[in-house]
Amino acid sequence: MSAPLLTLDGLSVRYRVRHGFGHREIAALRPTSLDVRRGETLAVVGESGSGKTTLGRAMLRLVEPTEGRILHEGTDLTTLSVRRMRRLRPRFQMVFQDPYGSLNPRHRVGTILADVLGHVGVPRVERGERAAALLADVGLDRDTLDRFPSAFSGGQRQRIAIARALAAGPELVVADEPISALDVSIQAQIVNLLVELKRERGLTLVFISHDLDMVAAIADRIAVMYFGEVVELGDAATLAAAPAHPYTAMLLASQPRPDVAAARATIAAAAEAPAADLPSQLDPPLGCPFRSRCPRALERCAAEPPVLTSTGRGGLAACHNPVPAAENHPKRGAVRA
Repeated sequence: MSAPLLTLDGLSVRYRVRHGFGHREIAALRPTSLDVRRGETLAVVGESGSGKTTLGRAMLRLVEPTEGRILHEGTDLTTLSVRRMRRLRPRFQMVFQDPYGSLNPRHRVGTILADVLGHVGVPRVERGERAAALLADVGLDRDTLDRFPSAFSGGQRQRIAIARALAAGPELVVADEPISALDVSIQAQIVNLLVELKRERGLTLVFISHDLDMVAAIADRIAVMYFGEVVELGDAATLAAAPAHPYTAMLLASQPRPDVAAARATIAAAAEAPAADLPSQLDPPLGCPFRSRCPRALERCAAEPPVLTSTGRGGLAACHNPVPAAENHPKRGAVRA
C-alpha cells in the first residue's frame, strides 16, 4: 500500500471565546489521528457543530492547529513558515460551502481564474485558453469568462469555484459541504461532477457533508464525527450497511425517505422521547459525550471516554457498547434518539 497523502497525528484546534467577564477555551477539534490515502474519496460526516469543517480547514492549515502534526511526504506542515506553506498551497485546494460568498463579486470569472493560473506560473498569454478549458471541464462555456459571478446561479457559481480549485493543479481537494446551499435539483449534478473530475485527474477528495446516505454512494471510506472527534471510521459500504457506533446508526436512521409510515414514526419517536441537547463546548461532559443521546449507554460511559478500537468489521469505532453486526438496525427514516 502506498504512503498516505496526508497523515494527521493528534491534530487539534482550540479557540478562546468570551464568557461572562472573562474568556474560556473550547475544543472545536479534539486530538484526531487520521490518514488521508492517496487517490481515495474520504467522506467526513456529522451534524452541524461536530467539527467536520474545522477538520477540513485544519488539515490544509486554513485554520492553525493548536497541537498535533500534519505529515506530507515526510514533512510536518505545521512547522512550515508562511512562505514555504504558500509554495505548497497549489497542491491542496478547497471548495467552500457558500458559492455566493467564495467568489470575488468585483472580478470577472476570467480574472478569478487567471489570478490562480498566474500564481502557479502559467504565462499570461496562455491564461485565457487555460481558463476556458477549465470552464469546459466543469460544464460552462467560454462566454463565462467575461461575466461577473452575480450573473450566475448557485450551481453555476459552484462550478466556477471548482474550476478555480482545479486551476492550481492540486493533488488534494477538500469539498466543504459543496451542495448544501444549492437547490436539490442541482445537488446531484455537482456531486457527479466532483466524482468525475476526481477520477479523470487522479485527485484525492475529502468530501465533507451531513448526508451520510449520499456520501456512502461516492466515498471509499467514511469518518463520522461527533463533538469534535472521529467516533467511527471505516469502509463506506460496510459502515453504511452495519454501523458500529450508535451515533452512526442514528444518522442513518434520520435520513429522509419518501415514506409516509416512516415520517409518522419519526414524528411519534420525537414526541415520545425528544432528543437530548448537544453537550456544551464550554462545559464538556465526562466520559462519552454521546451518552445522553445513546440507547446503548453503560455506567462506564459516564466516566471513561471511549477510544477508537477495531470493530471487527475492518473499521474503528469509539464506543464501549457498539451495535452488534447482526443486530437489525433501525429502519431509515425513523429517528431514534
